[in-house]
Amino acid sequence: MTHSVVIIGSGFGGIGMAIRLRQAGVRDVVILEKAADLGGTWRDNTYPGAACDVPSHLYSFSFERRTDWSRRFPPQAEILDYLRHCAREHGLLDRIRFGAEVTEARFDEDAALWRISTTTGDLAARVLVSACGQLNRPELPPIEGRESFTGPAFHSSRWDHGADLRGRRVAVIGTGASAIQIVPEIAREAAELLLFQRSAPYVIDKPDRPYRAWERAALRAVPGLYALSRARIYALFEARALGFIRYPRLMGLMERGFRRRLAEQVADPALRAELVPGYRMGCKRILLSDDYYPALSRPNVHLITDPIERVTPTGIRTARGAHEADVIVYATGFRSTEFLSPMKIVGRGGRELNEAWRDGAQAHLGITVSGFPNLFLLYGPYTNLGHNSIIYMLESQFRYVLGCVEALRGAGLAWIDVRPDVQDAFTREMRERMRSTVWEAGCRSWYMTEGGKVVNNWPGYTFAYRRATRRPDPRHFRARRAAAR
Repeated sequence: MTHSVVIIGSGFGGIGMAIRLRQAGVRDVVILEKAADLGGTWRDNTYPGAACDVPSHLYSFSFERRTDWSRRFPPQAEILDYLRHCAREHGLLDRIRFGAEVTEARFDEDAALWRISTTTGDLAARVLVSACGQLNRPELPPIEGRESFTGPAFHSSRWDHGADLRGRRVAVIGTGASAIQIVPEIAREAAELLLFQRSAPYVIDKPDRPYRAWERAALRAVPGLYALSRARIYALFEARALGFIRYPRLMGLMERGFRRRLAEQVADPALRAELVPGYRMGCKRILLSDDYYPALSRPNVHLITDPIERVTPTGIRTARGAHEADVIVYATGFRSTEFLSPMKIVGRGGRELNEAWRDGAQAHLGITVSGFPNLFLLYGPYTNLGHNSIIYMLESQFRYVLGCVEALRGAGLAWIDVRPDVQDAFTREMRERMRSTVWEAGCRSWYMTEGGKVVNNWPGYTFAYRRATRRPDPRHFRARRAAAR
């Protein structure tokens, strides 16, 4: 069966894109979801303490506002509930095909259609939108002996809720965004918590608190108050871009604040020394938490910085000896630079996307890829942020994709394909601008490919990205007219 638009993924990108398409009159939209429920990363990450580090008023759609968030920074369950509400409110539930994992999508040039193969059958679409995100494929480290461990062992995004951690010896490998939320929670119930740190993160305060009943009532009742709150948060967060993209030396001011706060929260000088990162602040993701450092000072929590040699049947061995554990949690992040893997995407002339991206992902504005007509990416390369809400970036992309879909319909086009010189010019600009950012200040991060290229982040202001994606420029595309009927 042929559809107007097929979207892969039902997280914020997929749900939001489908809403915008249907609001614009494109009703024949299908969402393919490999899991049994919608929600993307907020469905997958159910670990203890899971929450967002962007305030709720900004980490939500501007066109579907919610005034009854329980806290300033929303917890995982509320975000998932919000996405379910959006899908239900806009009539999307019957447009989602659950359990349908895409294995291949191949562009049929003669028919100007994407032929899509899934685990539940085949379908076709005039337009294909990938809303897979960047943080959906868990990264398990290649540690020798990993399969030999006899106790429960799992990635943080595949949490084993059947594993009882009370009174157990729990090893957590990794100190990223998930770990700093997990550690304080399980430290309260584990007999012993061993935290294996390869490099220390910068952790700053998280000004979180519950919203009071009168605040939620005022947000509902006073026109413009919610919009004002959202604008205020946006402006505060956007101001931080100066240190990330233009003047990395400004991060030194934040770093001094970090050191003062670390000294206040960690009394042990030896432990404190282990928690000071050896790279410039902002080069890796800056993390937010008020309880991570106090948790590390608990007597049952031990920070281990020796390199891991191997996993044994009963624990983890480092250069300095063996550490017994009953449970291992891999808080080791995601394969973030492999944007559409493991799907096989084949464009014009039989060209595979993995081949086109062998030196790193490229897409004009992070959305369109030359040689792959009528394919649009959401949260693609060069669209991640270090300082603001990705939902703002997604809404910019929704508008751009919708403009392309409307151009196809209004001009009677079979397909549009971004010109290779336009894509190359954009990529060169990104590479040039990236050199002055803090992300290329000498560290290794999940923003980078194996070859050392930062391909995830947008090296600019979010309002500049919105301006750049205001509408598609016809001069940027090659097109073929639809055959006369």
